[in-house]
Amino acid sequence: MPTVLVVDDALFMRVTISNMFTEWGYEVVGQAANGKQAVAMYQELRPDLVTMDVTMPVMTGIVAVKKIIAAFPDAKIVMITALGQQKLIVEAIESGAKDFITKPFTPEKLKMIADQIMGMDS
Repeated sequence: MPTVLVVDDALFMRVTISNMFTEWGYEVVGQAANGKQAVAMYQELRPDLVTMDVTMPVMTGIVAVKKIIAAFPDAKIVMITALGQQKLIVEAIESGAKDFITKPFTPEKLKMIADQIMGMDS
């Protein structure tokens, strides 16, 4: 069962995304509210997949991606972004994120991206 770390500063989004992954047969091993927590939890939990919000307090998702990829080049990270953050997305992908999804998104779209990255058939 693939493991997931869900990173978002909004509790509502963390819960929503976690519930989706649980429903799809993933194991949510952790939730982080900012990039700093995400980096620490990634090192500790080594999840198969991370969903990473872009805009967060303390440390942004972009900085967190750079730190995680620097230590774990094979990390699989999906950025979750608000509309109008294209420049940040380009930076995140260049920094090693595998893909991105724009809020608001459908569960089907997130599942398709997650399954693709994990090499699972939707």
